Amino acid sequence: MVCKMASQRPNSGINLLGKSIEELRAFTESLGEPSYRGAQIYHALYAERRFDIAAMTNLPAPLRERLTREAAITLPQILRRYRSSDGTVRYVLTLPTPTTFIGGDPPRPATIETVFMPEENRQTICISTQAGCAVDCHFCLTATLGLIRNLSPGEIVGQVLVAIEDNRAALKPQTNIVLMGQGEPFLNYDAVMAALRILLDPNAVAISPKHATLSTSGIVPGIERMAREKVRPKLAISLNASSNEQRDRIMPVNRKYPIESLLDACARYPLRAWEHLTFEYVLLGGFNDSAEDARRVVKLLANLRAKVNLIPWNPGDLPYEKPDAERTEEFRRILADKDMRVFVRYSRGQDVMAACGQLALLESETSSSASLAQISPSP
Repeated sequence: MVCKMASQRPNSGINLLGKSIEELRAFTESLGEPSYRGAQIYHALYAERRFDIAAMTNLPAPLRERLTREAAITLPQILRRYRSSDGTVRYVLTLPTPTTFIGGDPPRPATIETVFMPEENRQTICISTQAGCAVDCHFCLTATLGLIRNLSPGEIVGQVLVAIEDNRAALKPQTNIVLMGQGEPFLNYDAVMAALRILLDPNAVAISPKHATLSTSGIVPGIERMAREKVRPKLAISLNASSNEQRDRIMPVNRKYPIESLLDACARYPLRAWEHLTFEYVLLGGFNDSAEDARRVVKLLANLRAKVNLIPWNPGDLPYEKPDAERTEEFRRILADKDMRVFVRYSRGQDVMAACGQLALLESETSSSASLAQISPSP
């Protein structure tokens, strides 16, 4: 069923979305209810995807009535959809500002982007972890926004649920998620991991860890911290250069965490039996796409169990060029000849500014549908 308008009242109490099973158990106990009621809410919300408290029929009617008064399920709202000729959908989402929050200043209103990419047997959802980004990679349009604010666990989980529900009629058996939208995930670590525990929980949203990837610009403490997590996605590193001098020019984060310390953290990262580290390499024409660059990348990654995704730069209002096909193929061949796993990833959704590095809340010439809607309650 395709999503419809909904009248779920925002900000009417504690937002249940983004709460862990432990938090929901504690919440129901605070209401004088047994803790297992929290587990029932958790299952109804994430596994059954019931976004209307009244539809949580596994709860007794008096509790549903009380929760309707004292709690809410506040999803991101779809402000605009941009539909690409290749089937990709770029969502511009607004995040309602809660009226109740714990400690600190209230979160600011924010607008973010989520991308839904359908394929033959699966769909991939690219989600944001911050509104804007502070890392300032010079080839990325998102950097022009600066950092607006961090997202909460519910705002991160909500992006996946909105995209799934909005495409429910055409869903394929497998859902992938990539944390590659706006923001640097490791600069919002606690909220990101809280969201991932829900998304990867087989009793909740039930996305396999094999189908989830977190991409970082190279925040070494975040890599070291995620290495100790019991529940974690795959790790991708945005490398994009073959030397410190080169990387300093396009990624200021390299001055704090240079390539040597980044690769040392990668070498110590505990890969699972089925897992490879992914290194993303955005090819900037005439800057980092030479044969010499390729040979340096081979040396940098020679002792790691890794694969490399080569990403030809996606056009934007920035002073870089897309590499030509011959240089891209030569770069790929040099890596492949050294028995490295290497793929050229041509980004989807470029015509609606949905491709890697293009998420900057820009209007698109492609026709869009605007709804300012929330997902309707599940039947």
